[in-house]
Amino acid sequence: MIKLVDVTKIYRQGTQQVTALDRVNLEIQRGEFLAITGPSGCGKSTLLNLLGGLDVPTSGRVIIEGVDLADMDDVRLTQFRRERVGIIFQFFNLIPILDVRENVALPFLIRGMPTKEANERATELLQMVGLLDRQSHHAQDISGGEMQRVAIARALINDPDIILADEPTGNLDSTSGKKILEVLSRLNTDLKKTVILATHSSDTAGFAGRQLMMRDGQVLTEAEGEY
Repeated sequence: MIKLVDVTKIYRQGTQQVTALDRVNLEIQRGEFLAITGPSGCGKSTLLNLLGGLDVPTSGRVIIEGVDLADMDDVRLTQFRRERVGIIFQFFNLIPILDVRENVALPFLIRGMPTKEANERATELLQMVGLLDRQSHHAQDISGGEMQRVAIARALINDPDIILADEPTGNLDSTSGKKILEVLSRLNTDLKKTVILATHSSDTAGFAGRQLMMRDGQVLTEAEGEY
């Protein structure tokens, strides 16, 4: 489903060049739950940004189902991000003055969907993540773990094929973090979503079906990884 071919990403910081990804080659199968591990600064977030079409490589190819993202114009790339990819960040990015259901429905409402349809879809997703009883609470009045489950529901509003989760448990206690990982596991096993999780925690990575380690912008082979 996903293929990276010799992908390099270089950022400029003043006169300095920082190589975030260095000739990465990677294949991810449809319906896979993949955890990418490694310390901060190893390139995990950069890799997810490229997979989600949020950034472009300096060189190399990012191919999704046979289509190179570099061949998409801005309109097609926006459509790809909106319809095919759900992104879950470490920081929840909820709007405090909106209630839980409104936060989940917001992407639909921005696209001009009828409010009734958007709310019905949001309610379905909140039931899926176990927060139906919290849908009328404002985002600022729920716990961190609940906020992250709201963020997951929001990422699913357009029924994407690919879920990208960037340190989704990084700001949570172990109990809340486990609930988030159980939700991601169900999305993979029950709904057949392709889930790609970036984490520095080996315990978190253990929920995935396959683990790969990154170091200094490179993806190590499984023999090189330290599991």
